[in-house]
Amino acid sequence: MGSASRQALETAIAALDKLGSTDLATGERLLAAARAIAGSTQLRALLADPGIEAQGKSRVVNQVFSGFGDIVPVLDAVVNARWSSGNELVDGIETLGYRAVSASAPQGVSVDRELFSFGAAVGSNSELELAVGSNLGGHGAKTVLVDRLLVNASEQTRVIVRHIVQSPRKRRFSDAIRRAASVVADQSGLGVATIRTATALTAAQLDRLEKALSVRYGRQLSINQVVDTGLIGGVRISIGDDVIDGSVATRLNDLRLQLAG
Repeated sequence: MGSASRQALETAIAALDKLGSTDLATGERLLAAARAIAGSTQLRALLADPGIEAQGKSRVVNQVFSGFGDIVPVLDAVVNARWSSGNELVDGIETLGYRAVSASAPQGVSVDRELFSFGAAVGSNSELELAVGSNLGGHGAKTVLVDRLLVNASEQTRVIVRHIVQSPRKRRFSDAIRRAASVVADQSGLGVATIRTATALTAAQLDRLEKALSVRYGRQLSINQVVDTGLIGGVRISIGDDVIDGSVATRLNDLRLQLAG
């Protein structure tokens, strides 16, 4: 996301915070608005155009989203901020939707962990990822499949995953799930550590790693485990801009570079 869009996102989050407490319906309306704008090239271009006056954009928002209740002022603030592109404007509204949905979760429900776990399960099965993430096929069938797979998950997690299958936007499904989980973790005040290993770690290993990294970084971290057989062995950890790479694949590549030199 460009610097202009990052500033716009801060403005958008502040507008959402002004609503006070948000419920699940608020998040669902924001995600529905994101889908509507993503699905209309003309609307997306108009609302992201910095050359159009704020009054004109506000008029469009009030006309198109008149039935969306409390989120209309939020959408008005979003479209009148300066975004780097129409796609990033949609990303911004989507982010607000994820934050509102996750904020409505009952105490003790970890939406980010449910999303990370589901993304990992789907990402490890190419047929399943194609079934839920392909741009082909009807959204209705995918939604039914998602609800069946997430029968034991929270309603908040199901709402977010339904949104992703209804609005794929040429994204890999697993990437979209990881982004949503990262937004949810951030909204909960958690950092996100993505752990890549050649084989899955046990729950005990993940727990020890989470505690060690949380101490090192001075904040609670949410662990996103990704199995990547290309690593051969070892572990690669990404936390924000920091990368700790102890994978066998990287060490072998470093060795090849040294021999080539």
